[in-house]
Amino acid sequence: MNSKTQPKDEKRRDFIKKSTLLGAGVAAAAVASTGALADVDTTSSDKPEQKGYQLTQHVLDYYKSADI
Repeated sequence: MNSKTQPKDEKRRDFIKKSTLLGAGVAAAAVASTGALADVDTTSSDKPEQKGYQLTQHVLDYYKSADI
């Protein structure tokens, strides 16, 4: 190999290595970010939302199991 072309080849190899690693990192981030998406319930109810304490079925079940 020619001594003039060797540093140029090393720079090319370093560039290819770094761009490959960067591409893999971007792809991994894109895959990881799509896994955390949640579905949003867009249905609206006619009743206004209650604020404060709500007596729901799971609360009633707890009261039954705790004998309160």
